[in-house]
Amino acid sequence: MNTKVLLADDHKIVRDGLRTLLEKNPGIEVVGEAEDGRETVQLVKKLSPQIVIMDIAMRDLNGIEATRQIIAEHPDIKVIALSMHSDRRFVSEMLKAGAAAYLLKDCAFEELESAIRTVMKNKTYLSPAIAGVIIENYIRNAPKSDPSVFSLLSDREREVLQLMAEGKTTKEIASHLLVSTKTVETHRMNIMTKLDIHSIAELTKYAIREGLTSL
Repeated sequence: MNTKVLLADDHKIVRDGLRTLLEKNPGIEVVGEAEDGRETVQLVKKLSPQIVIMDIAMRDLNGIEATRQIIAEHPDIKVIALSMHSDRRFVSEMLKAGAAAYLLKDCAFEELESAIRTVMKNKTYLSPAIAGVIIENYIRNAPKSDPSVFSLLSDREREVLQLMAEGKTTKEIASHLLVSTKTVETHRMNIMTKLDIHSIAELTKYAIREGLTSL
């Protein structure tokens, strides 16, 4: 039986390259592609893949939040993070969200194949560079209270912040999340209070710096 894979990346050229390489493997079937996190979550429900190859920096809903939502509803699905980010914070939050593997985009395709085989055996796979980051973090015993957007804000507040940073109006965010404009305004006020940031420009810079969205 073929392993069903869903590709999630906001760059079509990356998805096309991955599809071409993966489909050369007779044991792998690419069942779909998504260009942002929210579409990924929707396609998981529709296509029931066994593996999602997930970018982190995607518009609308980033890969970390998408992974969190997917694993919450489909704990058997294996998410493989394939990102350009090797920073400890990205790796840590992606693994906390439930990713089964983390690779860098400059890895060889053989490494991705190895990761697929590994996670299908219910094991975790980290590329050597990422394993180094995790070990270094462990040795340094970084405090668990290290503040980040993922510890300071709720899931919904992070969604609202990302959409604000991507230029959506209060009305557009309300429509997108199926809530009232008053609810969005409350979230925005809470976000600004918790972060002690009181302008959209500074919130946008913060969201980009924390990996919620990209330029």
